[in-house]
Amino acid sequence: MTAQKIALVTGANKGIGFAAARQLGERGITVLVGARDEVLGKQAADALAADGIDAAPLLLDVRDPASVAGAAREIERRHGRLDILVNNAGTAGAFTGTPSDATAADLREVYETNVFGVVTVTHAMLPLLRRSPAGRVVNLSSHLASLTLGADPGSPTAGVNMIAYQSSKTALNAVTLAYAKELRGSPVKVNAALPGVVATDINHHRGRRTPAEGAAVVVRLALLDEHGPSGVCLADEGPVPW
Repeated sequence: MTAQKIALVTGANKGIGFAAARQLGERGITVLVGARDEVLGKQAADALAADGIDAAPLLLDVRDPASVAGAAREIERRHGRLDILVNNAGTAGAFTGTPSDATAADLREVYETNVFGVVTVTHAMLPLLRRSPAGRVVNLSSHLASLTLGADPGSPTAGVNMIAYQSSKTALNAVTLAYAKELRGSPVKVNAALPGVVATDINHHRGRRTPAEGAAVVVRLALLDEHGPSGVCLADEGPVPW
């Protein structure tokens, strides 16, 4: 095993994931560019490598347990451990109607990536993270996941009512907290990052922030020292209530 830190970013061929991979790589970390499309993953890794970053593609579909298990085996073969896991891959799904029109299938489409995919990846990677002297897990959440903010009529998010996406991210917050509680007292810290309204494919690039701006809080949590928090939901402006 090398002394250099190893990071895996899922959905890293574009958007916030690609920006986070770049920022981690610029700090001397070996970055595994997780992508479900082999060609796009290689293109992203090559683009990072062209800028002097130690990056390699890793075929990984978070919705496919066999693909995730294969990726974990490949990381073990190449590196023997994992220091940073960024669960970035996410989707808003195709459903855009009102909550009363949503079906279980509409929610399931989104949950497969945003919740079950995170659980599948984290479950597979935790044995490798436990081998790290300072394992870090960062899950990409959203201000829209906060029940506290959503229930406050004066909150900027109060008027948004995307049942599939919002509930999936709320569930992701609960998953994040559950892992953090289990791993307290260990070197592994688990937190949720809130990148803000970033211009990505999910919102048809209508966000106010750039992927690089959104990735900053992700990298901050990925590089926490031993005194850093675990089980928090963090945005640039500070902790956000669950």
